[in-house]
Amino acid sequence: MNSLKPLVTGIALAISMNSMAAVSLDAQQATLSTYASIADANYHDALRDAEALQAAIHALAKQPTAKNLQAAKNAWLTARESYGTTEIFRLANGPIDAEQGWVAAAYGAPEGQINAWPLDENMIDYTIDANDQRTHGNIIDSKGSFTPGGEDARPVDVSNITPGVLSELNENGGEANVATGYHAIEFLLWGQDQDYNNMISDKVTHGPMTAGERPLSDFTTDQYAMRRLAYLVAATDKLASDLNIVANAWDAKVSGTDGLYRAALLDKLSGADKDKNIPRAQAFRQIIAGLGVFAKSELANERIAVAVLTPSEEDEHSCFSDNTHRDIALNYQGIRNVLMGEYQGKRIGPSFFDQLPADEQAKLSKLMADIEARIAKVNELARTRMHFDYQIHPQNEESVQNIVTLKNELRRLGDQMVAVARAYGLSLNTNDVTDPEETKVGG
Repeated sequence: MNSLKPLVTGIALAISMNSMAAVSLDAQQATLSTYASIADANYHDALRDAEALQAAIHALAKQPTAKNLQAAKNAWLTARESYGTTEIFRLANGPIDAEQGWVAAAYGAPEGQINAWPLDENMIDYTIDANDQRTHGNIIDSKGSFTPGGEDARPVDVSNITPGVLSELNENGGEANVATGYHAIEFLLWGQDQDYNNMISDKVTHGPMTAGERPLSDFTTDQYAMRRLAYLVAATDKLASDLNIVANAWDAKVSGTDGLYRAALLDKLSGADKDKNIPRAQAFRQIIAGLGVFAKSELANERIAVAVLTPSEEDEHSCFSDNTHRDIALNYQGIRNVLMGEYQGKRIGPSFFDQLPADEQAKLSKLMADIEARIAKVNELARTRMHFDYQIHPQNEESVQNIVTLKNELRRLGDQMVAVARAYGLSLNTNDVTDPEETKVGG
C-alpha cells in the first residue's frame, strides 16, 4: 500500500561488522549473492511479461476486437504472476523504492508509478453510481486541463494522453489519485466490479465468480473509445519503461546505472563508485527488516486485514479483475523465495533459512506450512466457488476465518525475522518489522 515506505538507509545500526561473526563472511556474501540473483531473474521475468502486455495492448489499440481485449486481459494476468513475487524486494532501500541517497537519485523510486493502490477509479474513467448513472469529470472524458481532487492538486493538460502526462497525474493531490501502473491498466481492461456505495450488495456485477465486465463498446463505439485506448497504450509503455529501469539495476553487468545497485550490494564497486558500496551490516538489516515489514504490515495488514475486517471489496488488491487470491499467493511466494534461496522451485544458493538454528528452522517451517495450506484454500475457493471479494463477506464465516487466521500467521511470520536477524548477529525487535503507519484494524 502507498502508506508503507522503504526503511530509512540512515538509521543508526546497533551493530558493527564484527557483531555479524555469527555467520562467516563467506556465508554472508553467498546469501547476498543469492538474494541478488533472485532479484535479477525475477525482475527480468516481470519485464518480459510487461513487454508482452505492452504488445497485447498495442494490438488492442490497433484493432479493438473481443479477441484482442481478452488477449490483453490474459497478458495482464500473466504479467501479475511474475511481478507478484518481486514485491518482496520492496521496503529495503533498493532501486524499486529507495527515497534518499544515491539509489533514489539513480533509479527514481518507481514503485509508486508501477503498482500504487488502492486507486480512485473515478479519476480515470466512469463508474456506475447508486442511481445507475455514469459518473463524469475524469481524465478520459476531460479536454484540456484536468485537476485531480485532493489537497494541493496541480492541473495537467490531458489533451493528449502520454506516459509523461500520466506520470504527472499519478498521486497528484493524494495517494489514491493513481493514474499509472498495473491497477490503472487493470481498471481500464475490466472496469468496475461492484457497487461502491454498498460493498456487500453488488448491483453492478453479480455472482461470486464474476469480475468486472467492461463492454467492448467502450473501446469501439463509445465517444471516448480512442482516449481509453490511448490511455492503455501510454500506461503500458510507461510500465515497461519503469520495470526496465529496475531490472537493469539488478543486472549482473555494470554499465552506467545498469547493474550498479547489485554491484553495490555485493561490495564490488571500485574507483569513483566505491563509496556507493552498501556496508554489509546495513544491507542485511535493511533486507531482513524489509522482509518482516512486507510480511506483517503490507501483506498481512494492508492487503488482507483491511479488506476482510472492514469488509471492503475496494480494499482488495486486484478488485477489478478479481485476481487478489493470486496477489496473496505470489507475494507470499516472494517471501519464501528469499528466505529459502529459491526461484521458480529451484535452489539458487545459500539462504537466510540455512543460517537458522535447527529449532528456529523447525518453528519457521511449521508456520510456513500452515500459511501455505491456508493460501491454497483461498486459491482453490477463488478458482471453483467464490472470488476473494465474496470470501470476505461476513456471512461466509468459514472463508472469513481462514483469511483472518492467514493474516495472523503472516504477522507472526514477519515477527520471525527477528530470529533471522539474530542469526546474522543483528539486533532487531518486533517494532523494527512493523510499519508504524500501518492501518489500524481490529480482529
